[in-house]
Amino acid sequence: MNKKQKSMLARIFIASVMTIVLQFADIGGWVRLAFYLAAYLIVGYDILKKAVSGIINGRVFDENFLMTIATIGAFSLALYERSGDYLEAIAVMLFYQIGEFFQSYAVGRSRRNIAALMDIRPDYANIEKGGDIVRIDPDEVGVGETIIVRPGEKIPIDGRVTEGRSSLNTSALTGESLPREVEPGDEVVSGSINMTGMLKVCTTKKFEESTVSKILELVEDSASHKSKSENFIARFARVYTPIVCYAALALAVLPPLVLILFNGNPFSFGTFEPWVYRALTFLVISCPCALVISVPLSFFAGIGGASREGVLVKGANMLEALSKVRTVVFDKTGTLTHGVFEVNAVHDGEEKDIQADSLHLLRLAAMVECYSSHPISKSLQKAYGGNIDRNCISDVEELGGHGITAVVDGQQVAVGNEKLMRKLGIEPTLCRKAGTIIHLAVDGKYVGHIVMGDVVKPHSQEAVSQLYLCGINRIVMLTGDTASVADQTAKALGIHEVYSGLLPADKVKRLEILIQASRSEEKVAFVGDGINDAPVLSRADVGIAMGALGSDAAIEAADVILMDDDPLKVPKAIRISRKCLGIVRQNIGVSLGVKGICLILGAFGVVNMWLAIFADVGVMILAVLNAIRAMYVRNI
Repeated sequence: MNKKQKSMLARIFIASVMTIVLQFADIGGWVRLAFYLAAYLIVGYDILKKAVSGIINGRVFDENFLMTIATIGAFSLALYERSGDYLEAIAVMLFYQIGEFFQSYAVGRSRRNIAALMDIRPDYANIEKGGDIVRIDPDEVGVGETIIVRPGEKIPIDGRVTEGRSSLNTSALTGESLPREVEPGDEVVSGSINMTGMLKVCTTKKFEESTVSKILELVEDSASHKSKSENFIARFARVYTPIVCYAALALAVLPPLVLILFNGNPFSFGTFEPWVYRALTFLVISCPCALVISVPLSFFAGIGGASREGVLVKGANMLEALSKVRTVVFDKTGTLTHGVFEVNAVHDGEEKDIQADSLHLLRLAAMVECYSSHPISKSLQKAYGGNIDRNCISDVEELGGHGITAVVDGQQVAVGNEKLMRKLGIEPTLCRKAGTIIHLAVDGKYVGHIVMGDVVKPHSQEAVSQLYLCGINRIVMLTGDTASVADQTAKALGIHEVYSGLLPADKVKRLEILIQASRSEEKVAFVGDGINDAPVLSRADVGIAMGALGSDAAIEAADVILMDDDPLKVPKAIRISRKCLGIVRQNIGVSLGVKGICLILGAFGVVNMWLAIFADVGVMILAVLNAIRAMYVRNI
């Protein structure tokens, strides 16, 4: 508990003890009233202060105003009746504050859940100066500088390991407890914890552009994006509160006036007394705090719970949209497959396996592709294995969805798919072997092709099955690969709808067709690896970037970010969103249902103020406790 919560609990305890003692103390008159007022002010002074502040600032009709009017009215009735029984007024404020304490505690729990994620922010970075290791602020480290990360320390900035081997704990980022082994040449992201050996890391980004800064910015901003449910509650409260205030005033005035005018009753406060009491009870019941508090709290808890599991959601509106997804569209390479291609064969222009010239073709392909970050490019360079002299390469031109051309050793070399060859007026030799085919041409002459195969991720098939179990009606795969490769992958995963040979613009068009074909309330999600899928991620109703820790484009374009590349996180994210929305609907239904029944009973005098406050605070406590469940999603 924080200081404010401890103070509230102490005030509740003191006021409760004073109230119990006063019930048995032999004190009467104004002294008794003074002690009750003291207990009342101890427990409720902040509510009175907020009510006065609201009236001054033009925000009259809120829960603080309702509670103030109801409790002061109860005191006034007790004074009028000269009963000396002020317990009801104290009890109303006391139980209300108990409900507020539960709400504050629940919000605190949810905030601590978010704060645990915030702990990934590093406090310092180590650099070497004059043979000594010096701590400096991460903001002061530039791109290309070498930082030292000792065992037990957080990696402060994204970079590449230049020296040392170690295991990294990435659970704060991905939700997975399995350590990740790194060695020289491996990329590392900020927020990971170095567990074993000392590492030297060459930074590749500034601190404000690093993964940890992006994640914290996303989580902090998520609260500003309200869902339709939250907006509805805000509008509802603005209309509902003045209506019930005027209804309570009418309940206090109109029935006794009717009795006086039509039944000949004498004009006295005694005629008004029972109706004033009913109106005060009506006000206590009408307080919409359970609804106003529990709905935003449910979303806040849901976003926090998802973050802890490595699923970043950009606000409550996206969490609500995710729960309505009925069509999931996958990219293939890097999303359902590892995107780590292996060279299976090298063929000449007549589709014959070649041995002597295979290294020559691999060298040409690797040199042309050395400036690209595409997985195929990296795999070609790895398959070649030799040093690449970039001084021999010039006039590099990348043609999106086709391939790359460059001048290597004075020769014009083209490396890409069939479309590239035909665009250059070169007829490629078709390969009958299944796989991704990389065609090569030198000085306008076709010289051969390289056959590459991608590896399906271990959990991809299970993820597809889980999505069908989640009630997803349609699963589609979009890819730039050839039809044979795409169909082979889709068949292995159980995906029945595949569109292959697509350029990035074609993927956007195909996604728009899928969105138009879906029902208005049903959302379409696109899942991509975040490297080249930014346009499609932006166009989808819900863009999900997978394994996008280092991809700025994905973080900007996506609505949901999975902090590792496990496809199983997609059905988990959908389940988390649906659990959260289910809790929101439960709280709205129970709150409105109980309120409606109690308001009717209160208007007819069936419910007294004791039962009214139990109904109000009880529903609020139940709604808050129910909202807390949205945080617990680990085993969902």
